Amino acid sequence: MKARLGAVLFGIGFFAVVVAAGVAFYVAPSAARLPYDLKLCTPQVTEDCLKPSVAEAKNARFLYTEGGANPVVKIETGTVRSTTEIQPLADTTDKELDGGTIDDNTVIWKAYGTGTWVEQNKVLTAYEARLAVDRKTAAAVNWPGQQLDDVAKVQGSTASTPDPVTFTGQLYKFPFGTEQTTYQYFDRDVKKAFPIEYKGTEDIQGLETYKFVQVIPETPLAFSADRIKSLLGAFATPDATSGQVVYSNTRTIWVEPVSGTFVKVQEQQSKKLVPNVGQPTALLEGDFSYTDETVTNSVESAGANKSQVLLISRYLPIGAAVFGALLLIIGLWMVTTARKPVPAKHAAGGKHEEITEPVSVEKSAG
Repeated sequence: MKARLGAVLFGIGFFAVVVAAGVAFYVAPSAARLPYDLKLCTPQVTEDCLKPSVAEAKNARFLYTEGGANPVVKIETGTVRSTTEIQPLADTTDKELDGGTIDDNTVIWKAYGTGTWVEQNKVLTAYEARLAVDRKTAAAVNWPGQQLDDVAKVQGSTASTPDPVTFTGQLYKFPFGTEQTTYQYFDRDVKKAFPIEYKGTEDIQGLETYKFVQVIPETPLAFSADRIKSLLGAFATPDATSGQVVYSNTRTIWVEPVSGTFVKVQEQQSKKLVPNVGQPTALLEGDFSYTDETVTNSVESAGANKSQVLLISRYLPIGAAVFGALLLIIGLWMVTTARKPVPAKHAAGGKHEEITEPVSVEKSAG
């Protein structure tokens, strides 16, 4: 009975070790990849979805414009709210997979961004982007359908002007298993990726994060001649005949390293009109930072993603392997100890003691 039970335990242990290997090599890699069926959070969809990220810059200086019969171009001061939403495009991903323009390691996303003057509830800027993202690294993948549209550049205008763009580097997420190294991060204003350097580890609401900092030096932006002319007419001296808009930004991102989720983002943005004659004019000066609600939502989301990835990629295979190894050892021990040794007196070459029954002999009467 002991040997039979040991054999059963040995078999279960072997099965557990096989399961551990299967989870580690086949299931775990899929846990650390962006799924195809992610959804944007809406009033109808509130779970397992992507919530908007909101950052605000208080006491910011910014350019405000209005179109119409009496156009307005002036500098205002107030709170600017920047909202970013990510909508995974599952149908587009399937279509592009079927067409062979992407492989199964890629998903298609649509990103929306708006800048709003909070006190007046007026949209200052807006953009829409379509891009292909690697499911493991979350870096941009070259895709013919990528585009970046800036809309609502002037109040009252709904025109959308696609800009040529080639997305590279990280944009809205860092890789699963983010490392303490330098990455390339894409800047939407310059339409180019710049290095973003690892600067240390910090805890945010009890969650460990990696801190990355990107410094974009003063860089001229590709404004059209008409936009430059309009800005010069509003802010430059009459003798200014040309100019450029110069942009700089110091971007700090705190990333949960297991899932690569953004936990907190800060940006110190500056845009100024630099005419060929006269003094520059600040078109944007603002220190943007995630709102407390966005940070809390990000901590909760990143913590849940981290737990899921660690459970499938680490705890489950290690636990199954340890459990299986213990059962293998116990089962093997039970099988081997269940076999009783042959007594020495019955061993080969030993002496055997003969046992004879007494025989009674009856004598017959003579």
